[in-house]
Amino acid sequence: MNGWIADFVAVLTGTLRDIIPIACIIFGFQLFVIRRPIPHLGRVVAGFVWVVIGLALFLLGLEWCLFPLGRMMAAQLTDPSFIAGVDETAGMVARAATLDWQDYGWVYLFAFLIGFSTTIAEPSLIAVAMKANEVSGGTISVWGLRIAVALGVAIGIALGSYRIVVGDPIHYYIIAGYAFVVLQTAFAPRMIVPLAYDSGGVTTSTVTVPLVAALGLGLAETVPGRNPLVDGFGLIAFASLFPIMTVIGYAQLARLRLWRDKRREAADSRRS
Repeated sequence: MNGWIADFVAVLTGTLRDIIPIACIIFGFQLFVIRRPIPHLGRVVAGFVWVVIGLALFLLGLEWCLFPLGRMMAAQLTDPSFIAGVDETAGMVARAATLDWQDYGWVYLFAFLIGFSTTIAEPSLIAVAMKANEVSGGTISVWGLRIAVALGVAIGIALGSYRIVVGDPIHYYIIAGYAFVVLQTAFAPRMIVPLAYDSGGVTTSTVTVPLVAALGLGLAETVPGRNPLVDGFGLIAFASLFPIMTVIGYAQLARLRLWRDKRREAADSRRS
């Protein structure tokens, strides 16, 4: 119990140290630049206190649960005894040396599912999807956008996990990905392009990043021949890039479907 309290106090102190400069800037501009009193000061202060406590508890939860969980799952899924059912130590060592990228299918599936599920639950994505639906007058579906972004993150993290397993340089994937995004942008509906680019950023937030970062580091630590510093990072870049592709693709498919419906209606009207 004392250890838990000490950890919480340490994290709370660090959170206060990080939050206070932001509060000083906001309150300073309100009081000395805009020169207006802070409305509902009591509620603002109470909200500030709850934010600090919530952030401290969240960071403590990351340290105790999500980071260890992601690394533990990566270690278990890449264990030769799990992949090949080898129990003997000598057999495990020999098998680890001969594993190929096809042997890590469970890793790719886990990466895909964890990317999809964490993104669907991402609060920042939910907020953006609701605002996009409101501003577009219902044209952009909340669930359609969330699923499109989640699929992009899932595909990106699965591909990023493959890159860690095979040890390819990350810049090849990122350059090719952004070249494809630029090509997509040239043919995408104009109203979806800014939202698609923002969708890549909102995925890298409170829920997704801890598990994705832990998964990448865990893979790099357990896959033979990989360096955690060189190979362990970079999954978040994939999680930011691929949602842009899927959101633009979602808009292009919707436009194609609308065009086909209009052609079908026109053909029906000519027949009648």
